[in-house]
Amino acid sequence: MAPAPEAGRRSGWRVYAEPGALRMAVFGFSSGLPLLLVIGTLGFRLREAGVDLKTIGFFSWVGLIYGFKWVWAPLVDRMPIPVFTRALGRRRAWLLAAQALLVCALGALAWLDPQAGLVPFAAAALLAAFASATQDIALDAYRIESAGAERQAAYAAMYQTGYRLGMIWAGAGALALAAWAAHGAPGYLPAAWTASYAVMSASALVGVAATLLSPEPTVAAPRCAAERAPGSWTERLRRALAEPFLDFFGRFGWMSVCVLALIATYRISDVVMGVMANPFYQDMGFTKEQVAAVSKVFGVVMTLLGAFAGGAAAMRWGVLRVLFVGALLSSLTNLLFSVLAGIGPDLAFLVVTVSADNLAAGLASAAFVAYLSGLTSAGYSATQYALFSSVMLLLPKFLAGFSGVAVETLGYSGFFIGTAAIGLPVLALVWAVMRFAPQSAGAKRG
Repeated sequence: MAPAPEAGRRSGWRVYAEPGALRMAVFGFSSGLPLLLVIGTLGFRLREAGVDLKTIGFFSWVGLIYGFKWVWAPLVDRMPIPVFTRALGRRRAWLLAAQALLVCALGALAWLDPQAGLVPFAAAALLAAFASATQDIALDAYRIESAGAERQAAYAAMYQTGYRLGMIWAGAGALALAAWAAHGAPGYLPAAWTASYAVMSASALVGVAATLLSPEPTVAAPRCAAERAPGSWTERLRRALAEPFLDFFGRFGWMSVCVLALIATYRISDVVMGVMANPFYQDMGFTKEQVAAVSKVFGVVMTLLGAFAGGAAAMRWGVLRVLFVGALLSSLTNLLFSVLAGIGPDLAFLVVTVSADNLAAGLASAAFVAYLSGLTSAGYSATQYALFSSVMLLLPKFLAGFSGVAVETLGYSGFFIGTAAIGLPVLALVWAVMRFAPQSAGAKRG
């Protein structure tokens, strides 16, 4: 007998109190912490140290490591770590190794001074980004293998909650710590940044503790053919690198193209629009204090609310239905920015616009992460999710580079209408996947 609607609603929200869901929030914090410390906050630190803008721009290439994590993801999927794997299990062994490296790399960024030498400072930033990306590979696999498909959206919502909190701590928290350690002294003070990044390095120990206290996923991944087949070590490695991709295309056939197109374009309207959001606020005449208050308070609250609502809705109505609604809302809310461009710096309407946009983004993100998780096979979850998350970023990030040209050509109002329009074909892709794609691997996992 089907559950009553009220019981379905209760079970949909009750999942957030499960130990596994709470664990995802802690792991999300561990994942969200490093990103700004090697890109955003690091740029602020470099600029205060007197580094020129061109060099700071080159430093941003550190973030490209996240786009290529699929290259070494097969090793995380298949290669054991001596001693660690036997003691902790496959996923937790890689988690602990990556987190230990991250703590050391952030510690190096704390003690190194960019004014004394940019090369070792850049090397430490690259090492931190590599450790962070490796942690993400193992964490994504851990999350996917920790629950069935029906809980993936809820777990993703909790993961995003922790991720956002980690980013806030690494952004506003790191800057506040540096300001406090400077005791009001103006200009660049290396000791203040040492204190700030030392606290950030210590904060990464939260992930280490979570790994040590968490169980290994109960869903056992089958041994791949590369591990069973005879042959040399290099031949088995070659097969291990190829099999995750052959598995995906073998399962989805001709629909692989449609699925990859959906992954590549699902967040396109948000990513392209987002680049011009802050310049738009400034050009409209909003103050930094107004933008910070609205984005940090209303924006964060509505993002988290949207993520929780998306997770609960996906458990009740299915991931693909919520994916469709999320894509529609993400496009439509961009039109609010076009309206704001026409009425001027109205603070109340800014609150409405940012709130609606972040609510839609949170809902869409929770459903999208759950969808990507469901696409993976249990034997290749780390590699396949790393590939999907890389595909997700490439096209939107490339097009976003032309957003300034589009604003100069169309004006803000026309630009925001355009970003809403480019998100509409995504609806057709979601419909095609709902109609023609085979059942995802994740659906079989539960």
